[in-house]
Amino acid sequence: MLEVKGLTASYSKKGREILNDVSFHLEEGEIGVLLGPNGAGKSTLFQSLLGILKPKKGEILLDGKSSSGTSAREWAQKIAYVPQRVTPSGLSVFETVLLGRMPYFGLSPREEEQKATEKVLSELGLLPLKEKRTDQVSGGELQKVAIATALNQSPSLLLFDEPTSNLDVSNCVLFANLCKNIAKTKRISILIALHDLNMALDLGDRFFFLREGKLLAQGGQECFNHENILSTFGVSVSISGFGGDRHIHFHNHEGESK
Repeated sequence: MLEVKGLTASYSKKGREILNDVSFHLEEGEIGVLLGPNGAGKSTLFQSLLGILKPKKGEILLDGKSSSGTSAREWAQKIAYVPQRVTPSGLSVFETVLLGRMPYFGLSPREEEQKATEKVLSELGLLPLKEKRTDQVSGGELQKVAIATALNQSPSLLLFDEPTSNLDVSNCVLFANLCKNIAKTKRISILIALHDLNMALDLGDRFFFLREGKLLAQGGQECFNHENILSTFGVSVSISGFGGDRHIHFHNHEGESK
């Protein structure tokens, strides 16, 4: 379980506060979606959660342990991060995914790290690609490699920063299904920053609307409404359907649906 209590963050002691008194929680196995325009503070929040940026005020707890009282190595074992742009390298798929175990081993991986890597590759259907270099796989496969690397950390919390921005429609669907499966079967909490409101609506158990460093609203499906979208993004929408079949329609300045 992730708990954020009164988090205030800036990049210098006297600098402008990028996050201001942010508080929320995310239960084990829940998918939380972080929503907000560019400059809202989403990246700063991720840096704070990862331990890269120390909070000016407030506290971050994961499974009851505070980031301030946990070693950097132990915290790195608890949180995995998949960036917006996944860069391929000359390493093989196996070698890349093995790097996810780095918080657990020293100079060289042990046999148990090798076995853990084989297991996560198998779970994500990547074993046939394990000898391929990551600069030789498709965009969708590379995204799965990045997720496999993150999962290989055995984290309690998985962070995704705009994970679908470079994926085509079919790979977006694969990503969404994979996230739901990970949350459900592995009971990992997932926090995703997204701009795609329809994907957010499909994926999220909880929603966090962030603007100018403040959480304007948070909650379950009932929180995902016209008022919160308008106050966060400044755009008018209507939401049709029920349950998992809801869909967002954007309106132009004349009020017509798009």
